[in-house]
Amino acid sequence: MRDMRFALVLVAFAAAAQEPQYAGKAVLKAPQGYRDWYFVGSNLGVSYSPEPGKEEFFKNMYMPKAAADAFKRDGKFPEKTMIVMEIYAPETNASPAKRGQFQGKFVGIEVAVKDKNAVAEGWAYYNFIGDKGQRLTTAKAFGKQACWSCHNEHGAKDNVFVQFYPRLRDKE
Repeated sequence: MRDMRFALVLVAFAAAAQEPQYAGKAVLKAPQGYRDWYFVGSNLGVSYSPEPGKEEFFKNMYMPKAAADAFKRDGKFPEKTMIVMEIYAPETNASPAKRGQFQGKFVGIEVAVKDKNAVAEGWAYYNFIGDKGQRLTTAKAFGKQACWSCHNEHGAKDNVFVQFYPRLRDKE
């Protein structure tokens, strides 16, 4: 019986780790363990800047598997969905590679959260990369005009750019 209670506590802890944790009103704590979440897709150089070469980063996208399953089933993300964008600088020089790029130095993460209790719009966007490149442990939600309006206008489904992520777009 004790082992079963312990297992249930572990399951509850794991589920809670996949929901947003806040340090204050619309101040998100950096999610932990996201690399074990569902890998949604990756991109290289997708940017809001029209200038070539600006923001040429690798970006990996993760979300809790339950949120991805709900989206595939219902076409929308459930409340408390978190989508983590992990950012890496590109590298080119490593033996034995003669050409191509790979993910080099970790830059940081940005996170989208669907939580109408945190922001009136439902989706909020957070940047955990400090002005000097340091990793932040908490981040305040960007204002509505900074991210939300673009996601609302261009996100293929439910404020999310699922058009870039085959595991969501193609509903495998």
